[in-house]
Amino acid sequence: MLSRLWQTRRLIKTSVYNNMSEGIIKQLVLPKGRGLGLKDGKLDKDAFRKVIPVLAAKVPPEKAGVLLKSPIMRRSLIDVPKTKSVMRGPNEERLVLLKYSDQADLTPEVLDFLKAQSAELVTHTITFDYNYWTADDILHAILPEELVAGAPSGFATVGHIAHLNLRPEYLPYKYIIGQVVLDKSPTSKTVVNKVDNIDNQFRVFRMELLAGEPDFVVTQSENGCKFTFDFREVYWNSRLHTEHERLIAKFSREDVVADVFAGVGPFAIPAAKKGCAVLANDLNPSSYKYLKVNITENRVDPLVRPYCEDGRAFIRHAFNRVYDDPLPPVPQPKPRKADVKAQRAGLRPHSPPPAGPRRQRISHFAMNLPDTAILFLDAFRGVLSPENAGERDLSGLYPDEASMPMVHCYCFTRELEPEKAEVDIRKRVEEKIGHALGEESTLHWVRSVAPGKEMYCVSFRLPRAVAFATSETQP
Repeated sequence: MLSRLWQTRRLIKTSVYNNMSEGIIKQLVLPKGRGLGLKDGKLDKDAFRKVIPVLAAKVPPEKAGVLLKSPIMRRSLIDVPKTKSVMRGPNEERLVLLKYSDQADLTPEVLDFLKAQSAELVTHTITFDYNYWTADDILHAILPEELVAGAPSGFATVGHIAHLNLRPEYLPYKYIIGQVVLDKSPTSKTVVNKVDNIDNQFRVFRMELLAGEPDFVVTQSENGCKFTFDFREVYWNSRLHTEHERLIAKFSREDVVADVFAGVGPFAIPAAKKGCAVLANDLNPSSYKYLKVNITENRVDPLVRPYCEDGRAFIRHAFNRVYDDPLPPVPQPKPRKADVKAQRAGLRPHSPPPAGPRRQRISHFAMNLPDTAILFLDAFRGVLSPENAGERDLSGLYPDEASMPMVHCYCFTRELEPEKAEVDIRKRVEEKIGHALGEESTLHWVRSVAPGKEMYCVSFRLPRAVAFATSETQP
């Protein structure tokens, strides 16, 4: 009996202590699933305004630091995010804010300490308005209870555009959700929602404006480059920035890179910045338009040649183009500041290093069109044979297997286990090129695109027998 009574007293004491330790924070909780902030189908920001009185210790300016640093006061000071702990009083005194509204919540030790510091307890009101709450707080208060658990909590950003992909059940609230996202994302000026899937040859999707300015031309920074484009007209996926960086790291500055599906240049332009010479192609006229803009804006005009044609035709022409009109030599590194200074002082002769040879051999093909890129691999069959090369003798540029370009082909698979995914992808690639892949072939997992759909990059050395095959030798 005594033991049960002791446990009951301990529980009561713990509950009281917990309530005291929470202070006003327990008042800063918005009700979930209640439609708070909805007024005639529109967002009512005034509904999120709360005015809460708190205790404040009024002290001279030099005493504020004493209270803030005191171990005795630590559990009583205000601990609300985005709220200052010290305010300036009307007569230059300082108000050290506490987290309680009632003096009865303060412990005797705190009251004795405040008395010893000649602190006067006063009431100070704090206003928490719409700007205080997070987007999640507001959306959870606005949406019906059955939609709270799956409420949109994140979004992709492309330049100044916040891009949502709302499920059907959230569409009745899409404009309110868009307004909240706009308000709570300081860098966003435009909020859009994806209307349909990517199901056309240019990999773009329809979108609707939910909030903000109808401005869809963005500037996006990635890998030390800036890309300008109309988000409605071209394909761009910010989630692929680490994959862009990974593949570019495989290129050496001496390489020639052929980018079959270049888009607005996320592979081509950083590669050129590195020193690579690049043939960049995209069938989408809008992508081609902004690819040229980005080449100029990133000052890589001498190193990048843009094209707008079918990917298969581009592959068939690429080797011949580089042979007929070699690309510029590897850019010379900038001279060191000490060398420039010495040359200007006449201490060292100014003798720029001789330029290297122009580049004629393609080292890499990038094929970032995961839905269909594998289907284009048959374009490599016989690409170096006289039937495609004409009178050009390309065998000297590609004399052995080691001299053949690496092909980096992106694709999707429904196989979720890596071993099965490799079997599936390898089989599809080999069927298209008509030849087994050699030892120099790797498979890299990129990301999960959707349930049951994985994205990979298969990299392989183009078999010489495939490139030099003739109509008589091809299967």
